[in-house]
Amino acid sequence: MRLPPFSTLTALEAAARHRSYSRAADELFVTHGAVSQQIRKLEEDLGVRLFLRQGNRMEPTDTGAALAASVTEALASLKRGVQAARNAACGPIVLSTGAAFATRWLVTRLARISAETGELDLTVRVEDRVSDLSSDGADVALRFGVGPWPGLESVRLLNERLFPLCSPALLERHPINKPEDLLNAPLLRHTALPWSAWFQAMGLPAPDLPPSLGFDDTSMMLDAAAQGLGVALARSGLSERDIRDGRLVRPLAGEVEVDTGHHFVWRADNPKLPRLLKLRDWFVAETANSRGQ
Repeated sequence: MRLPPFSTLTALEAAARHRSYSRAADELFVTHGAVSQQIRKLEEDLGVRLFLRQGNRMEPTDTGAALAASVTEALASLKRGVQAARNAACGPIVLSTGAAFATRWLVTRLARISAETGELDLTVRVEDRVSDLSSDGADVALRFGVGPWPGLESVRLLNERLFPLCSPALLERHPINKPEDLLNAPLLRHTALPWSAWFQAMGLPAPDLPPSLGFDDTSMMLDAAAQGLGVALARSGLSERDIRDGRLVRPLAGEVEVDTGHHFVWRADNPKLPRLLKLRDWFVAETANSRGQ
């Protein structure tokens, strides 16, 4: 069924409510003649009389009153839908990220994110689980992995490289000039980053390492390395600040490129999409600057 033009229906609704074409015209910011013409078009379209003049008043007929009531109800529903859409586009952008990336990379940049993007309403949610971005309230994820992920948009921010890091004090106690020298230093273990991968990439057989401190949290392992407890096999994306501040140093240049990396992940149907894309562009530019340093 073909519906009449929207302008004719709004003219009908306003005129029926005010019982006046003039007052309807004032509300709609048009002329009296425009309202009269719209209602006349609607009457011709429907083939029925919608208003009768009674003195200075324009009284809707029974059909006109019934149709006006339906339009009033429809307009109220439309306004609620528009407001809901507007509200969905407002509110905080909820960013989900892992603890290590939040504390080693993100936290030092939070003030600049707001200043340089104009995004003042940002909530950072630090969690170990992987946010699905559909039912858990998160809008964006800074996700570590290979990607891409089904149903989600993503852009890689940082490729991941592995290399040894230690404190300057430990390096004084255990001079390290070649990969084999690491075997004479205490090596910190990470449950997901075996030293064997690095040694093999350096052309050495995987060593049979003695028992040592082990961690399943990268941030804690880097802190332990900064305390001089051992040499850590570090991920480049999480050790940038420690190297820049001099807490940790690279005793050797050798490094291993891995498939995993850090990604900015979002849903294309998110009502906050324009704001998310602006935030995405900032992260892309920021990580490009980091790679160039």
